[in-house]
Amino acid sequence: MNRTEIMQKADDVIKDQKLREMFKKCFMSTLETSLKVEGDKTYIITGDINAMWLRDSSCQVNHYLKLMKDDQDLQNKIKGLIRSQIEYVLLDPYANAFLNTEDVPREYHDTTIMKPYVWERKFELDSLCYPVKLAYQYYKETDDTTIFDKQYLYFIHTILDVFETEQYHSQKSSYTFERDMAKVWNLRKTETLQNHGHGFDTRYTGMVWSAFRPSDDACALNYNIPGNMFCSVVLSYLVEIIRDLYHDERLVERIIDLKFQIDYGIELFGTYLHPKYGKIYAYETDGYGNHILMDDANVPSLLSLPYLEYCHEDDPIYQNTRRFILSEDNPYYYAGKKAKGIGSPHTWENYIWPIALTMQALTSTNQQEIQTLIDMIVNNTGDTGYCHESFDVNDDSQYTRPWFCWANSLFAELIMKVYF
Repeated sequence: MNRTEIMQKADDVIKDQKLREMFKKCFMSTLETSLKVEGDKTYIITGDINAMWLRDSSCQVNHYLKLMKDDQDLQNKIKGLIRSQIEYVLLDPYANAFLNTEDVPREYHDTTIMKPYVWERKFELDSLCYPVKLAYQYYKETDDTTIFDKQYLYFIHTILDVFETEQYHSQKSSYTFERDMAKVWNLRKTETLQNHGHGFDTRYTGMVWSAFRPSDDACALNYNIPGNMFCSVVLSYLVEIIRDLYHDERLVERIIDLKFQIDYGIELFGTYLHPKYGKIYAYETDGYGNHILMDDANVPSLLSLPYLEYCHEDDPIYQNTRRFILSEDNPYYYAGKKAKGIGSPHTWENYIWPIALTMQALTSTNQQEIQTLIDMIVNNTGDTGYCHESFDVNDDSQYTRPWFCWANSLFAELIMKVYF
């Protein structure tokens, strides 16, 4: 099925006009508004911020992957995106967002090692995981192995070096990050690392240290549990790639050993016995016995674990965790007159994210819940017919980021799963 056939099928299977029109707009959002082909590479901006995030760009094309076999142009564009991501990671594996020009003016100054073409150097563990996931999915959908060349092998060694270094952040890492900006934009102190750019103290757990969350907010405790779970999953993808395509058993053993350490760390340090919900996953920990109990809308999240293939929907710890994070015991869960769901410290109180609503539906096995969530998203766009970053649970005309392609793509993915 190609793009044209998707549009035609939408007319047949989606009877609700408002939903059908929103699906079509969201489905095409990335291709029509944020993608640029430059030679054999593809550059995808996140929307109203003119930069390419490793995470966002991967998620923005996820709903296109199954169409590649019948759409060579689309396959070439996604292959070009993988090439761009690899080059950016090799430029700076600690950066999370990049430019396609050498430099642009910024509203703030970051005290860290900034190279040309780097937009932001917030080290986020998931930013190194998403390009692996995208390349693996591309390979599985197309059987095209040409992206797995010497440069890709160098990319693998580079990210493994970072993972292993950041297991011992205090002892081995030279990464620091501080941001000077107007206090009004940093009231929650989430835009910079404390302790002179080093972050707070952590103890070895086997997990990989992360400076920032998938929301681009600083970690409160620097072992982000869903980020490490995602890392564990993509390491299993790398084992398959290395074993099947590079035939390097020594490298396979290195990856398996790293995955074991991360999994052991999650099991030993990443859970919490909650008096109300039972054994649940924490959002962050430091290895000293401290835990952050919450969830954030951005993915990887605790809510998204089955979507990320870390566990099944019926896993008992996940189900306990899901009940916790979809309740007001989660400090970033908000309920109002028009909607209820998970928000983020990245946005204001009482603002929830369509990404979280969509992910709640994607990880649900309850058809009534899924339909309720779809209706909630469709009826809270501020009359734009697009998803936004977040919106007020009492007034959807109040929203952040009018042009946010990741949310549009994820919503299109949900509708394809439910209706196609």
